Amino acid sequence: MPFGQLPVLEVDGKQLAQSFAIVRFLARKFGFAGKCPYEEALVDSIADQYKDFITEIRPFITVAMGFAQGDSEKLTKEVLLPARTKFFGFVTKFLKENKSGYLVGNSLTYADLYLAESSAEFAKKIPSIYDGFPEVKAHAQKVRSNPALKKWLETRPETSF
Repeated sequence: MPFGQLPVLEVDGKQLAQSFAIVRFLARKFGFAGKCPYEEALVDSIADQYKDFITEIRPFITVAMGFAQGDSEKLTKEVLLPARTKFFGFVTKFLKENKSGYLVGNSLTYADLYLAESSAEFAKKIPSIYDGFPEVKAHAQKVRSNPALKKWLETRPETSF
């Protein structure tokens, strides 16, 4: 293991570590990274902003998932919702400018998958997560209605995260 920890992807006997490096590698390999260098960079920038959002809401996540004690309602109001408003604001801008229903270009990217899956999971715990952001909700519905993805979502094992 390159860094002594998981995750690690092995390809042709070579190991690649770190989840976002693995995601980017697989996205490029299978056509989910954008269609040209600029689109690839734009997709990466949205995914990086998503990472910043997750870092910002980590106190909420650790309590909501039971990894730490805390006031979930207070963290929702003081941490999650303000961060959501900022991040979903950025996302809404991309969706309105792009007009395809996807964040970048006219096809599904790994940034679309990150956003759609995480927002749908948040909606299970906080039904109001999409309030004020109809474009983000429509985006999640569009992505999750992709036939191959929809089939997987319906048959995958239920896990806590």
